[in-house]
Amino acid sequence: MSKAMRQMLGQPGRASVASGEAVSDLASDEACDPPLEHPCTGSAKQMAGTGGLLEAALTRQNLQTAWKRVKANKGAAGVDGLDIEQTAQLLRQSWPDIRQALLAGSYRPSPVRKVLIPKPDGSQRELGIPTVIDRLIQQALLQVLQPLIDPTFSEHSHGFRPGRRAHDAVKAARAYVQSGKRVVVDVDLAKFFDRVNHDILIDRLKRRIDDAGVIRLIRAYLNAGIMDGGVVVDRHLGTPQGGPLSPLLANVLLDEVDKALEARGYSFARYADDCNVYVGSRRAGERVMAYLRKLYTGLKLQINEAKSAVASAFGRKFLGYALWVAKGREVKCKVAEKPLDNFKARIRQLTRRSGGRSMAQVVEKLRPYLLGWKAYFGMAQTPKVWRGLDEWLRHRLRAIQLRHWKRPKAIYRELKALGASEDVANQVAGNCHRWWRNSDGAIKRVLTIAYFDRLGVPRLS
Repeated sequence: MSKAMRQMLGQPGRASVASGEAVSDLASDEACDPPLEHPCTGSAKQMAGTGGLLEAALTRQNLQTAWKRVKANKGAAGVDGLDIEQTAQLLRQSWPDIRQALLAGSYRPSPVRKVLIPKPDGSQRELGIPTVIDRLIQQALLQVLQPLIDPTFSEHSHGFRPGRRAHDAVKAARAYVQSGKRVVVDVDLAKFFDRVNHDILIDRLKRRIDDAGVIRLIRAYLNAGIMDGGVVVDRHLGTPQGGPLSPLLANVLLDEVDKALEARGYSFARYADDCNVYVGSRRAGERVMAYLRKLYTGLKLQINEAKSAVASAFGRKFLGYALWVAKGREVKCKVAEKPLDNFKARIRQLTRRSGGRSMAQVVEKLRPYLLGWKAYFGMAQTPKVWRGLDEWLRHRLRAIQLRHWKRPKAIYRELKALGASEDVANQVAGNCHRWWRNSDGAIKRVLTIAYFDRLGVPRLS
C-alpha cells in the first residue's frame, strides 16, 4: 500500500518536496506530549498570505502522512462505496486529475453519508462519513492548518487539540472548585455541529488564514450536502461530525466565546461544545449565563436549556466526571452516575449468558472496552468504587462459566481440574442451576482473581 501511495503521489515534472510541506506527524486529541507548536509551523506561516497553503497541503510528503493517518483510522466507506484498498486503486489513476482540480478550484467534494449512532440514553448521534478521498484531502488540509491556527486558540480550550485531552479540562475544573469557586455555569449547546452557520464560520476562518484556495475548498466541504436514504440533501448549516476538519472548524468558531470570557477574567474550561464556567456565587453565575446567551446568539448558536444550568459544582457532571469533597476539604474526581450506569449496561450486553461463546471469546470482546473505559476514567479517585466494579464483573464471569459447564458432573470435573477441594467441588456442583447465587459462593476459592488475571481480564482497581 505504501508503494502504491508513492506511485500515486509522484508527479512528473514537479518537485516532490516543497518549502511549505506539512507536518510529518499529527497528534490526536488524546495524544500526551506533542509540542504547542509543530516544527513545520514556520513553513506554513511563510506561505500564509501567498496562496501557498493549499499547495503545502498537496505536497507528496504531507499526503503520504495524511494517507497513513486515514488508513490507521480505518472507518467506513462514503457514498461512493469505496473502502481504503479500493480508493488506493482509484487514486493511482485519478490523483493527477484530482490534484489539478483542487489547485484550479474546480474540485467538488462528494456528499457525506449519513450514519446514525445510538447513544446510551436511547437517542442517536448523526455522523456524516466523507468518502476516503475526501478524508485524505481533509486530513492533508488539517496537517497544514492546525499548526498554523491551533497556537492562536485559548488556553482554556482542551478539545480536539494536539497535546490536550479531556483529562486536562477535568483537572482545570477541579482546580477552580478547589480554589473556592463552587458554583458552575454548565452550558451545553443544542445540536452544535448541525447548527454551525457557514458564513460566520468562514468569516472567522478568513481572520486567521489568507488563502483563497483553502477557503474555497473548505466552503465546498461545508456545502457538500448529506446523502440520506439515497437522496442528497443540501446543507446550509452545520459541519457534520465524521470528517477530519470538523473539530478544527468547531474550535475556530467557539474560540470567539473563549476570548470573550478570558477578557473578563472568568475561570472556565471548554471541551468541544461543552463549556463550564466556575464562579463564587449563584448570582454571579446567572450573570455569566446571560452573557453566554448573548455571545452564542451572536454566533447563531442555541443553548440547550434542558441540559444547561447554574448550580453547585458538586451536583453536575463534566465530561463524564463528577466532583466530591474528601477529608481535609480536598476536591476529588469520581465517575458520574450516568457513565457508571452506561458501563454496567454495556458489560451486561458483553457478558450475556446465552451467547454460546467460550470464556476466552467473552474476555476477548470484553477486554478492549474495559481497557478503554479504564484509560478514560483512570483519574477517578474512588478506590472503593473500582473494587466494587471489579467484584461485580468477576461475579458475572463466574456465572457465565457455570452456565457453560452447565451439568453437575461437568462442574465437578472442571473444578477438580482447577484444583478445587472435594467439598468445594461437590457444593458448587450441587447448586448448579442457581447460576447467580452459586457464582458468589464457594466457587470464588477456585475462580479467583488470579484465575481471571490469567485469562487476561483487566482489573479496574
